[in-house]
Amino acid sequence: MSADDIIDILTRLPIFAKLDPGALRLIAFAAETRQLRAGDILFRQGDIADCGYLLLTGTVTLDGVEGADSGFRMVKDGDLLGETALLVPTKRPFTAIARQSSSVLRISRAIFLRALEEYPASAERLRKDMLTKITALGEELEGYRRGLTTRRAS
Repeated sequence: MSADDIIDILTRLPIFAKLDPGALRLIAFAAETRQLRAGDILFRQGDIADCGYLLLTGTVTLDGVEGADSGFRMVKDGDLLGETALLVPTKRPFTAIARQSSSVLRISRAIFLRALEEYPASAERLRKDMLTKITALGEELEGYRRGLTTRRAS
């Protein structure tokens, strides 16, 4: 897969959509491609996460996903696993297992943060986008809290 193909996939994901072309090119060239066989474990629940994985081809399931009827969720081409790990240290909330031959792009936190350092306008757009999402989440949670308080009072 060419760097241009990878950039095209990245621009479809919200965390990358606001980045400058140069930042995307840096990420595309610095990221590592990994090939998985059916049954290979990409990572385990509880592992320390220092990167995100973009599924390029194949099928991966996430075992241990809360709220999923069957206890797992299928990941499709173009999905990003570990978005939060691109920004901050975290633990993997589930186990990712290849269900068929698959290809992933490993994007390290260090490379992602370097791209933001080298392209500060990208970092500012991402910051504003995240602030908007966090603010909306806070307002939604406040609405739930008010609803619970009203129900308890009645």
